[in-house]
Amino acid sequence: MSKLTVFHLVLVVGLVGVLLQLASAEKLQLVYQWAQLSSSSKSDPSQNVLFSADTVASGEDKYNTYGNLPMGVTHHKGFLYVTIPRRRPGIPATLNVIDMARNPSVKDPTLDPYPNLLVNTLRNDFTADPKRIISVYRTQVDRCDRLWFVDTGYLEYPGGAGRQVQRPALWVIDLTINRSVRRYEIPPEMVEFGYGIPNIEVDVDEEDCGRAYAYIPDYEWRRLYVYGLNESRMWRFEHNYFSFEPRYGDFNIAGQQFTWYDGIFSVAVGGRLANSTTERTVYLHAMASVSEIAVSNRVLQNETLAKLGNGAYGRAFHHLGARGPNTQSSSHAYDRKTGTLFYAEINRNSIGCWNTHRQFTPENHGIVHLDNEEMIYPADLRIDNNGDLWVISNRLPIWIYSELNRTDVNYRIWRQTASRAVAGTICA
Repeated sequence: MSKLTVFHLVLVVGLVGVLLQLASAEKLQLVYQWAQLSSSSKSDPSQNVLFSADTVASGEDKYNTYGNLPMGVTHHKGFLYVTIPRRRPGIPATLNVIDMARNPSVKDPTLDPYPNLLVNTLRNDFTADPKRIISVYRTQVDRCDRLWFVDTGYLEYPGGAGRQVQRPALWVIDLTINRSVRRYEIPPEMVEFGYGIPNIEVDVDEEDCGRAYAYIPDYEWRRLYVYGLNESRMWRFEHNYFSFEPRYGDFNIAGQQFTWYDGIFSVAVGGRLANSTTERTVYLHAMASVSEIAVSNRVLQNETLAKLGNGAYGRAFHHLGARGPNTQSSSHAYDRKTGTLFYAEINRNSIGCWNTHRQFTPENHGIVHLDNEEMIYPADLRIDNNGDLWVISNRLPIWIYSELNRTDVNYRIWRQTASRAVAGTICA
């Protein structure tokens, strides 16, 4: 048999394997969709009522339909928290909530500013106000009914109009009373600007809600910030593993070809280490990368170790390996029940998976959902406290480098039980 024939045989077998996985896995279910997000501003009653606010934010001249691009989604007890980073003027609320009971239809659910419109409203002169939220990318809810997020404090307006309105700050909101219980301004010695903070992961002790840590990646400065709730302090880690991989900075999504240099982007708290009740593996990766890194949460929670520098903790970070070609990922999340790590794979419009009980090799990575038409750019992926997987897709590269068709469905929210998603795949 010739080498060429063998190559073709291997290729066919590989493709058949992927197709079988996709046929066996139970795909994600569509929950909500929009063509565009519209305002219910009384000045334009002809628009679809998607935002419940009566007016756009003061200081913003006009509601910008195209600029309102949803980025993050988190589910908790029948409510979806949806973020819209302020990358354009005309965004009434950067943090919003969908009451699912009041929105049974898949099409065009209503977004309510959360916790209210005033907290989301920019001042007319864009001055700092610690009681207000400027721009949020992604959120997370912990087991103690608290919503965590970072307000970057930064307006990413194009054409040189961007500005740091106020210090980036970590917010913690108690969802049982819908009030902020902690706002911590990230010190200047940690980071000068907040625009490189795209994500957050929360690590909470199973018996003590006060013993909680937030892991905050910074893709711009390639750092990982750690905040201790009890300590009310922040420290940071720096490592060469937090950088992008030059070979994997090229993207080709929905016909848009571009290069990104995004470093560490997502963090996921995994399962317990053997013979330990509290120590867990923490997984992390850069956006422009196909590699996964692992470290113990005990290391990240050690402020003294962090202050000693990379020479003291550098070897604690382990390169697990590569996921395979075109597996660059935005967010990823760990499901405790199945022991599976799920990836929002932006370069191939799919949700990937890896069973953490298996060796980290491309052969042990699977696909639970792939759709080159409807799931273009899965921007965020979360697993709620019920073990349900939530994904939002938003066609971001087209929005940036070309132009969205405003009559097409562009934004979608998906859901599936993690155990059903991996059924029949290599990750089961």
